[in-house]
Amino acid sequence: QLQVVESGGGSVQAGGSLRLSCTAPGLSSNRCGVHWFRQAAGKQREWVSDINGDASTITYTNSVKGRFTNSRDKVNDTVYLQMNSLKPEDTAMYSCVPYGPPSCRNYQLGQGTQVTVSS
Repeated sequence: QLQVVESGGGSVQAGGSLRLSCTAPGLSSNRCGVHWFRQAAGKQREWVSDINGDASTITYTNSVKGRFTNSRDKVNDTVYLQMNSLKPEDTAMYSCVPYGPPSCRNYQLGQGTQVTVSS
């Protein structure tokens, strides 16, 4: 089973930036879209952003619009979430989930990557 790997998390001060990566073999060739989710401690998982298979449609939850940018690198089968102007309320475990054609639903999901923003 193909594995999804998230990376790029860390600890930053408010106002700082991080770039998360979501890599999985075949993300591009299978035309998989990618959901980004986050889950803060003690809270329900929250949808953050989507990017479809050809990056023609990208959507964001209201709280991150204008601060986060979702993009993809077709050559490297990687989707990025650039996070700028980070706030303490962005602190969470971030994870990515492929979606789309049946071949996009066979991935082993990753562990996520932790983002911690201090005030």
